[in-house]
Amino acid sequence: MTRALDQRTLADLIIRPIITEKATLALENNQYTFDVNPKADKPEIRAAIEYLFDVKVVGISTHMPPRKTRRMGKYMGFRSTYKRAIVKLAEGDSIALFPEA
Repeated sequence: MTRALDQRTLADLIIRPIITEKATLALENNQYTFDVNPKADKPEIRAAIEYLFDVKVVGISTHMPPRKTRRMGKYMGFRSTYKRAIVKLAEGDSIALFPEA
Protein backbone atom coordinates (compact mmCIF):
# COMPACT_ATOMS: atom_id res chain seq x y z
CA MET A 1 0.00 0.00 0.00
CA THR A 2 1.50 3.32 -1.05
CA ARG A 3 1.56 6.39 1.09
CA ALA A 4 -0.18 9.58 0.06
CA LEU A 5 2.02 11.45 -2.42
CA ASP A 6 2.83 14.91 -1.13
CA GLN A 7 4.60 17.28 -3.52
CA ARG A 8 6.68 18.70 -0.67
CA THR A 9 8.30 15.33 0.02
CA LEU A 10 8.76 14.19 -3.59
CA ALA A 11 12.03 16.11 -3.97
CA ASP A 12 13.47 14.29 -0.94
CA LEU A 13 13.04 10.89 -2.61
CA ILE A 14 15.65 11.55 -5.31
CA ILE A 15 19.17 11.68 -3.83
CA ARG A 16 21.34 12.26 -6.92
CA PRO A 17 21.71 11.32 -10.59
CA ILE A 18 24.36 8.75 -11.46
CA ILE A 19 26.96 9.76 -14.03
CA THR A 20 29.03 6.66 -14.78
CA GLU A 21 30.14 5.18 -18.07
CA LYS A 22 27.35 2.58 -18.01
CA ALA A 23 24.70 5.17 -17.07
CA THR A 24 25.94 7.52 -19.80
CA LEU A 25 25.64 4.76 -22.42
CA ALA A 26 22.06 4.13 -21.23
CA LEU A 27 21.21 7.77 -22.06
CA GLU A 28 21.13 6.74 -25.73
CA ASN A 29 18.11 4.54 -24.91
CA ASN A 30 16.46 7.43 -23.01
CA GLN A 31 17.20 5.75 -19.65
CA TYR A 32 18.36 7.80 -16.67
CA THR A 33 19.86 6.42 -13.45
CA PHE A 34 19.26 7.89 -9.99
CA ASP A 35 20.05 7.03 -6.39
CA VAL A 36 16.79 7.21 -4.45
CA ASN A 37 15.60 6.80 -0.88
CA PRO A 38 15.65 3.07 0.06
CA LYS A 39 12.05 3.24 1.33
CA ALA A 40 10.67 4.78 -1.88
CA ASP A 41 8.59 2.52 -4.09
CA LYS A 42 8.06 2.70 -7.85
CA PRO A 43 4.89 4.86 -7.87
CA GLU A 44 6.59 7.40 -5.60
CA ILE A 45 9.73 7.45 -7.76
CA ARG A 46 7.59 7.90 -10.90
CA ALA A 47 5.69 10.80 -9.32
CA ALA A 48 8.91 12.45 -8.13
CA ILE A 49 10.63 12.27 -11.53
CA GLU A 50 7.53 13.49 -13.39
CA TYR A 51 7.04 16.36 -10.91
CA LEU A 52 10.67 17.50 -10.70
CA PHE A 53 11.65 17.27 -14.37
CA ASP A 54 8.25 17.64 -16.11
CA VAL A 55 8.65 14.46 -18.19
CA LYS A 56 6.58 11.30 -18.83
CA VAL A 57 7.99 8.11 -17.28
CA VAL A 58 7.37 4.89 -19.25
CA GLY A 59 9.09 2.36 -16.98
CA ILE A 60 11.16 2.01 -13.82
CA SER A 61 13.62 -0.68 -12.72
CA THR A 62 14.98 -0.64 -9.18
CA HIS A 63 17.57 -2.63 -7.28
CA MET A 64 19.36 -2.46 -3.94
CA PRO A 65 23.14 -2.83 -4.35
CA PRO A 66 24.92 -4.66 -1.51
CA ARG A 67 26.26 -2.55 1.35
CA LYS A 68 29.98 -1.82 1.21
CA THR A 69 32.20 -2.01 4.27
CA ARG A 70 34.19 0.96 5.45
CA ARG A 71 36.99 1.16 7.97
CA MET A 72 37.30 4.11 10.36
CA GLY A 73 40.58 3.48 12.18
CA LYS A 74 40.29 0.14 13.92
CA TYR A 75 36.49 0.03 13.63
CA MET A 76 34.63 -1.60 10.75
CA GLY A 77 31.31 -0.27 9.60
CA PHE A 78 29.09 0.03 6.56
CA ARG A 79 28.38 2.80 4.13
CA SER A 80 24.81 4.02 4.16
CA THR A 81 22.45 1.98 2.02
CA TYR A 82 20.65 3.32 -1.03
CA LYS A 83 18.36 2.17 -3.81
CA ARG A 84 19.20 2.66 -7.47
CA ALA A 85 16.43 3.43 -9.98
CA ILE A 86 16.74 3.25 -13.77
CA VAL A 87 14.00 5.38 -15.31
CA LYS A 88 12.92 5.08 -18.95
CA LEU A 89 11.32 8.20 -20.38
CA ALA A 90 8.81 8.58 -23.20
CA GLU A 91 9.99 9.42 -26.71
CA GLY A 92 10.89 13.08 -27.05
CA ASP A 93 11.36 13.69 -23.32
CA SER A 94 14.78 14.30 -21.81
CA ILE A 95 16.42 15.49 -18.61
CA ALA A 96 19.26 18.02 -18.80
CA LEU A 97 21.93 16.36 -16.65
CA PHE A 98 24.63 18.49 -18.27
CA PRO A 99 23.20 22.04 -18.41
CA GLU A 100 24.83 24.33 -20.92
CA ALA A 101 26.41 27.44 -19.47
